[in-house]
Amino acid sequence: MNKRTILSFCAVFLSFLASSSVQAEYALNLRAPVTEIATQIYDLHMLIMYVCIAIFIVVFSIMFYSLYKHRKSVGHKAVQFHEHHMLEVVWTIIPALILIGMAIPATKTILAMKDTREADMSIKATGHQWKWEYEYLGKDVRFISTLATPQEQIHGTAPKSEHYLLEVDNPVVVPTGKKVRVLLTAEDVIHAWWVPSFGVKQDAIPGFIKEVWFRVEKEGTYRGQCAELCGKDHGFMPIVVEAVSEEKFNAWIASKKAAAAEAAASGDKEWSKDDLIANGKTVYEKNCAACHQASGAGLPPAFPALTGSKIATGPIFGADGKMLKDGHLDRVLNGVRVMPSWKALLNDVEIASVITYERNGLGNSTGDVLQPAQVKAAR
Repeated sequence: MNKRTILSFCAVFLSFLASSSVQAEYALNLRAPVTEIATQIYDLHMLIMYVCIAIFIVVFSIMFYSLYKHRKSVGHKAVQFHEHHMLEVVWTIIPALILIGMAIPATKTILAMKDTREADMSIKATGHQWKWEYEYLGKDVRFISTLATPQEQIHGTAPKSEHYLLEVDNPVVVPTGKKVRVLLTAEDVIHAWWVPSFGVKQDAIPGFIKEVWFRVEKEGTYRGQCAELCGKDHGFMPIVVEAVSEEKFNAWIASKKAAAAEAAASGDKEWSKDDLIANGKTVYEKNCAACHQASGAGLPPAFPALTGSKIATGPIFGADGKMLKDGHLDRVLNGVRVMPSWKALLNDVEIASVITYERNGLGNSTGDVLQPAQVKAAR
């Protein structure tokens, strides 16, 4: 290969890298940033990449030039030299300066990522196997966010949707232009709250509170996932954040409060068995089927079967009319071992509905009906 051929190849390669089609291929780069922190991370990533490319070009250019120019076939002989102090000083100082040049912007970005002061609002996010619980501090709004992808898609009996495994029933809603602080913890094992477009990724650790923040300037829907291996359904724990205008956000908060008040009011009325079973099936499929399976067969020994179990077919209340210790209602309210406590996660109607469904579905037929008022009294 002659020198002209080499130069022609280099020119074609460089023009290819500079073409707009290559620059537009974001599948080969980080997700397009939508927050200040994500932009800093993206810029830092590109800076380090350019530095690495420059080092690659300089080092390999010198190496290839030396190999070509001083090859044995043109009469060159190897020269032996040792302890070249000036050369040793140069190749120590230059890398040190390069590292310092990269460390300064990296440190600024890390410090900015950790600065959660002067937040406009705070959201507590708690990881559960395998769903997220969100509480808007100071706004009296609390809900569970669960995977909304149908089981038919997961099991391959239906076509996959555009946002397969990245869709939830209750997304996080935040106002644009506001600094949002997220307080992260977990109920059972280590989870991680990761939204790539925000430049946010933080572990949620049981017994600890970690903090992250973001400020979204553009309205839209942004998706992420749990980024820790948190158990068998790790891949079914998505995060969806909707950024809206402040007016829409305030309306959403009002609607959530109204829905909570309506749910509380419905807990005082007498429900029919059929209505409880129908509502309970929905609650079960959203919150319980991941462990106990849609059929109630469970995954023993970690997740016992509900079909024919002593808990789902045994008594709920004792002879004195009080909640039976380790009975069905007690297990759902207070949890046991890996099963979380649903007391703070589900309202009275949801708990009464799911217990009624479990006792009259999934292969069980006790005929029992648990009313929301009984759940309220048992709390």
